[in-house]
Amino acid sequence: MFDQLPHTVNVLIYVCVFLGVFLTYEGLQQLFFRRETQSEARNRRMRVVQRGGSTEDALKLLRDTALLGPEKKGGLYMRLRRLLLQAGVSVGPFWVFLCMGLIAVAAFFAAVRVLPAGPSGGLSVVLAVALPLFVLMQMKSERIKKLTTQLPDALDLMARGLKVGHPVTVTVGNVATNMPDPIGSEFGLIADQINFGDDLGTAFHDFAKRVATEDARYLAVAIGIQHGTGGNLSRILNVLSQVIRDRHNMRKKIKAISAEGRLSGFILTFLPVLIYFSIELTTPTFYGDVRGDPKFPYFALAIVGLVMAQGLILHRLVKFKF
Repeated sequence: MFDQLPHTVNVLIYVCVFLGVFLTYEGLQQLFFRRETQSEARNRRMRVVQRGGSTEDALKLLRDTALLGPEKKGGLYMRLRRLLLQAGVSVGPFWVFLCMGLIAVAAFFAAVRVLPAGPSGGLSVVLAVALPLFVLMQMKSERIKKLTTQLPDALDLMARGLKVGHPVTVTVGNVATNMPDPIGSEFGLIADQINFGDDLGTAFHDFAKRVATEDARYLAVAIGIQHGTGGNLSRILNVLSQVIRDRHNMRKKIKAISAEGRLSGFILTFLPVLIYFSIELTTPTFYGDVRGDPKFPYFALAIVGLVMAQGLILHRLVKFKF
């Protein structure tokens, strides 16, 4: 019985470690990716109204100040808030800064084992700033790409509702109810703004600011013109959805045609780097014998600059705006 006690203790330790890691993961998941449900958001706004708040106070809960100003203006804090909103992350900038601090500490203690303290500190700061921003930019790009793909279907759903006689607010609510995120959440915000007394054109204009794509701007302009002058909104939405689909098809055709050029540019950019490391691994004396020469740093900087210039030129040659 006593011989099996250490084995039992080890099993309990492993179980506790597993539970700790699992609970930590769930806590981070709830912290960074938990979204407010529609009922929670509605109750929050109704509490503002019950306390005697005006319509503007309720609308402030829907319209974030980070998206009201010009897109490329504002301080770093405001730009970070705008990036978090467009990426669909429900945390504030404080948690991003905290994450940057943790990454900096972890990277410093990992790098100081092989590098001096000065370069380790610089490398840790660069990683702490670049890694979270890169992840947020990727999340924003993926979310906008998915939303842009869903937008034509949402416009078709609105157009069908308008054809059978439903008002615009009902068709917007149908999109929010029947379509998945992120388009469902965005149209839910539009419906909430309209229900709380905001103008239809203003609600879609705020949607265009949140999404920051050409298709969303076209939709906001079309809705604003129709709302001010009148007209067949169902026909406008059908034409706009077809235009968006045609632009997506053209974009895919251009990417397919330019795939060979983009692959060639990638290979030509990273081939010198691959050749350098292969020579360093196979024949260390090839560069080691001349590394002490006074002219070596200048030639090395010139080569690195030429390689970077080549990569930028090739990138511009195969990148098309459409």
